[in-house]
Amino acid sequence: MTIDAQEPVLVLRDGTLGRIRLNRPKALNSLTLEMVRTMAAALKDFAEDDSVGAVLVDGLGERGLSAGGDIRALYNSAKALDGVAATFFDEEYAMNAFIASFPKPYVAFMDGITMGGGVGISAHGSHRVVTERTRLAMPETGIGFLPDVGGTWLLAHLPGEVGTYIGLTGASISGADAVDIGLADILVQSDGLATIADTLSAVEPGVTNDDISALLGGFAEKPQSALAPNRRVIDRVFAFDEVGEILSSLEADGSDFAHETLKVIAHKSPSALVLTLQLLRLGRRSESLRECLDREYATATQMILAHDFQEGVRAAVIDKDRHPKWQPSTVAEVDAPDLLLEYGLSVTA
Repeated sequence: MTIDAQEPVLVLRDGTLGRIRLNRPKALNSLTLEMVRTMAAALKDFAEDDSVGAVLVDGLGERGLSAGGDIRALYNSAKALDGVAATFFDEEYAMNAFIASFPKPYVAFMDGITMGGGVGISAHGSHRVVTERTRLAMPETGIGFLPDVGGTWLLAHLPGEVGTYIGLTGASISGADAVDIGLADILVQSDGLATIADTLSAVEPGVTNDDISALLGGFAEKPQSALAPNRRVIDRVFAFDEVGEILSSLEADGSDFAHETLKVIAHKSPSALVLTLQLLRLGRRSESLRECLDREYATATQMILAHDFQEGVRAAVIDKDRHPKWQPSTVAEVDAPDLLLEYGLSVTA
């Protein structure tokens, strides 16, 4: 097979292993519509090919698996009202759902930066491998957006309120943290990933998820979570269903962790915080990932047209001044009932 090293996604066969390698390292492997289509087609082919035992997804370059969707492209599409962003979400979310139900072992190397859409192509898989270099986050509230790609399902089903904390703050967690809270399965050393890939290339067609788990277990390290000591505080202060109550609880807590968390939240879009909290609460009551993805699609296609998303992307990647001017500028100024009604996310939704 001839491989074009300039292609943004490399689709390879390595023995019995189907490989998908993201190849936009200068853009932190950010996902485009073209990349989603290439990945989705490759996954369909691998699923139907009886000679493929398992699939491995990773990212080329030194910095990580993927920083998420290409938000500049989404911003440009929203400005142009050309519908490309809606098509991207539709096809990306369909791929996320397929990954979650993939009929063969699906291994993702969540090495380095794994954020947003990078979580979507990894955390729904059957075998999620993190390393000492992993920095995992759903940072969307910082650009006036929501933790999508099934994030409102994944985060809502983590233990306690740690998913609420991650979704609202956009906090970056380590590989050890991810294993500890159930957002990843196994922690390995990054310098062992090539050996793991070689081992996977020799599995027999028809290999089971349990077989792959046993194979990966031989490389496992014991995770030491830095987030764990703060879990009791997180469970207490993020248990409320209104953002204002969470902020008040953080203020009342008075711990260093609570103080730092307040400072982080203060930089997020107030409207995005309100919408995200409601989506997480609805996700907790949902019966399936697909239900959450459908709700995310309806919300995402509205949010990209709103002021805060366009202002958030402007500040982050267009002008890069890092000082978005949110409207409204504080959580107290957000008319939460009206906002939720506008997005079809009222309490009765």
